[in-house]
Amino acid sequence: MQPTATVLVYSDDSNTREQVRMATGRRPAPDVPLVEFMECATPAAVLRELDKGGIDVVVLDGEAVPMGGMGLCRQIKDEVFNAPPVLLLMGRPQDAWLATWSRAESAVTLPLEPVEFAAALASLLRQKKLQSA
Repeated sequence: MQPTATVLVYSDDSNTREQVRMATGRRPAPDVPLVEFMECATPAAVLRELDKGGIDVVVLDGEAVPMGGMGLCRQIKDEVFNAPPVLLLMGRPQDAWLATWSRAESAVTLPLEPVEFAAALASLLRQKKLQSA
């Protein structure tokens, strides 16, 4: 993995994207790379960025409009070769079964609890590093 990790954040809500940036900080854990963010507000922009490559982890807002992160995650897993791991933001803990259906590797609830979010993101970055080794 490169010295920085690229995290793509999808949400139509700029406040949600800001919550992700603030919960992550410069790096979610001492043993993972510094994080650079790629922000997208539309599903088309997400797919365009994934086609370019270089994304280490994708964070998808399950409550986004017009296409929620759960449906977009499933599409990514079906259509993007070697899709990066996905961290799904859910509106309710009861939606965990939908996160499983979408094939997201991890999920946390909104509003974000920074320690929980950072731990989930760091875990996915560690997995990505192991896969790259």
